[in-house]
Amino acid sequence: MNEKAARAFLLVRAVEATDTERRVWSDDDRAWATRAAAEVEGGDASPASFLARRAGLAMERLGARHPSMARALRMVAWRPWIGWAAVLVALVAGVAADQIGAGRRVNILALPLLGLLAWNLLAYAMVLARAVAALTGRFNLSGPLRALLARLGHAIPPSLRDREPIVARALTTFAHDWVQASLPLAAARVSRILHWAAFVFALGVLAGMYARGIVLEYRAGWESTFLEPPAVEAILQTVLGPAAQLTGIALPDAARLEAMRLPQGEGERAAPWLHLYAVTIGLFVLLPRALLAIVTGLLARRRAGRMVDVDADLYAQRLVRQLRGESSQLRVVPYALQLSAEARANLLALVARIHGAKASVEVIEPVAWGGEDSLDVAVGGRGVNAMWALFPAAATPERENHGAFLGRLRAGLGRFAVLLAVVDESAFRRRFADMPGRLEERRAGWQALLDECHVPAVFVDLEQPDLVSAEAAVNAAVERSARSGR
Repeated sequence: MNEKAARAFLLVRAVEATDTERRVWSDDDRAWATRAAAEVEGGDASPASFLARRAGLAMERLGARHPSMARALRMVAWRPWIGWAAVLVALVAGVAADQIGAGRRVNILALPLLGLLAWNLLAYAMVLARAVAALTGRFNLSGPLRALLARLGHAIPPSLRDREPIVARALTTFAHDWVQASLPLAAARVSRILHWAAFVFALGVLAGMYARGIVLEYRAGWESTFLEPPAVEAILQTVLGPAAQLTGIALPDAARLEAMRLPQGEGERAAPWLHLYAVTIGLFVLLPRALLAIVTGLLARRRAGRMVDVDADLYAQRLVRQLRGESSQLRVVPYALQLSAEARANLLALVARIHGAKASVEVIEPVAWGGEDSLDVAVGGRGVNAMWALFPAAATPERENHGAFLGRLRAGLGRFAVLLAVVDESAFRRRFADMPGRLEERRAGWQALLDECHVPAVFVDLEQPDLVSAEAAVNAAVERSARSGR
């Protein structure tokens, strides 16, 4: 999914995840968007094409109703002029910054180009460190300049507000999701800008140096409090040796360097030294920076075309199943909990709100306390999209039992299937109705165990549920789990 489609997709996803009351975006609106996209793209459309079309159609209607949503999409769009402006500023700074010598004397040890070389070598080390971090999924926008370019470009959108609370929540969710989704792309774009900026800055320094050399005559020499000619010779061989080999310009020996020593000597004509430094900058700055800029530009183009992995996005997969006429396959596995008829009906109603009325739901027989070791790991089954482990809040959470049970369930699930823990508080609420602190303590205990097991959790009273709040809690828990890679 490309960048433009991803922006609309993530905003529509945020709306549908946060508007659990269907006040901004009703069930009819959602069904219309799915149906219209299927009609335009066809039933055999690729998931990415269908999802992009659906998001585009939905945003036409949502943007007309809520202008802040259309404005949000414009605000986070990449601004190409940022790159051109940064490169132009770098070029002007390079031309203006070059002052090769005071009094028309060039100190070959203090030439600003030495600092330029050192700065770029340090930058290459940082590029390598960022590349290693990117292999582990950590994309870096640290540093004031990189952060500024990212903020101006698109990676960190400003606060998005609306007077309608539901819209405001959706925009906040979208802003967070967009930062996460666009971070790899932003990192590549900012790197490309900085590489071209470093390239033209060095080019500007060289241009300024030669322009001044045309109308002024400079003499080259050196001076140092601590260094003697042999040490200077070694430094020059290290820094300028490759350029000397390419140009055929001989570097001075110790005797010649002694004659060039300032202030007693008058130095020598500076033109060969300027040529040596120009070739050195070309080898160690211009060429590597151009290559890095091209590579990061290609990487940015590739990332811009693959902003959302629809195969790994749970929301996307649910919509794709709707396109193909497939129903969600959900299995509920209670652990040491016998559901009443009322609790079972409420559970099925909650599933229908989240997975649709056509979802296929199977509630298997409860697993007895201590029976997790005998649980068949194939209980997940092929084609199961989601698994809900159902626990009673009245039970004290135990790693050896409840944790082991969750491990067995996870072992039988497919790669993209969701494992969710649902803790039924109905019996516990009745027992400690006059002691609300006990409920919070028990919740904290369950949450600690489930966090340790890396399983998203929701707490609900299945005897008397608030289905709107429960739906929102389930969606939020699953989305957080997906973002964290659980």
